Amino acid sequence: MLQNSQVARGESPVAVIGAGIAGAWQALTFARAGHPVTLHERSDKGMRDATSHWAGGMLAPWCEAEVSEPVVSRLGLRALDLWRNALPDTPFNGSLVVAHARDRADYDRFAKMTSGHTRLDAAALAEIEPSLEGRYRDALFYPGEGHVEPRRVLPQLHAEIEAAGGTIRYNSEQQPEDLKGLVIDCRGIAARDKQPALRGVKGEIIIIETDEVQLSRPVRLMHPRWPLYVIPRAENRFMLGATSIEAEDRGVSVRSALELLGAAYAVHPAFAEARILEFGAGLRPAFPDNLPRIAIHGQRIAVNGLYRHGFLLAPALAELTLAYVQRGEIDNEVMQCA
Repeated sequence: MLQNSQVARGESPVAVIGAGIAGAWQALTFARAGHPVTLHERSDKGMRDATSHWAGGMLAPWCEAEVSEPVVSRLGLRALDLWRNALPDTPFNGSLVVAHARDRADYDRFAKMTSGHTRLDAAALAEIEPSLEGRYRDALFYPGEGHVEPRRVLPQLHAEIEAAGGTIRYNSEQQPEDLKGLVIDCRGIAARDKQPALRGVKGEIIIIETDEVQLSRPVRLMHPRWPLYVIPRAENRFMLGATSIEAEDRGVSVRSALELLGAAYAVHPAFAEARILEFGAGLRPAFPDNLPRIAIHGQRIAVNGLYRHGFLLAPALAELTLAYVQRGEIDNEVMQCA
């Protein structure tokens, strides 16, 4: 733990490695707390190789309760407030869960395993999403959830870091032992040299464009193998995702592409005429239990294992890291001290 007197005067330098969503939130949180922060990113400003570039950006702690441990929901709920405080324009329009008749059993199970939702009949669904009129007899509506567009929000977070006095260095590949002072390692799967239990879980996405469908919030379609999403983005674009495959290549398989495109068509037939703009995949860093971890080794802190919850959990994990550095507070569910 750093000395409180140093923290109070803002004299303790912090180096963060990795400018994806985890590292960006760590850097922003520490910069706003008065620390001189340098954020190192091995790629260029476009960050096309970063996992965050291929993320969905869903802020959905209630929906994630279906398959995640309670700690994910707990930290996710806290993170919603942090998103609102840092970027007040973050859209919190809620999210929808829908299903066709053949998947009603999965739909009913999803409703029982999650909270924070209301049931909408067909008329109520059409009122909030006119494009879905006549498509479903009902839906689950999670009004407190939100979503961000990763490729737009990451530059915003980077700008906020610099506005708070932090420095960002692109094309700066660093190892924790190469840097002085407090070092926060947010390298994702690249940190496997220090955390060998990490594995990459491939998440594939497709980006399409059409002006024939308008959605104000993510729509999650029940699927027998994966949770499939249609997430609205700017300029009449939609992200289709996301698979979770135990593989570490970055290609999109034919089967995944068919299922993702089929999901879009199932949500609305007009998606059949949409233009495909991009296929891609990112490797989500995950530990064997699929839970995040803050590992503390003196002046070296590793924040990793965010799995598919990166955009949801990153703000809360940054807050926990700062609380440890400033006050020695430990969250036993996610922190490990050497």
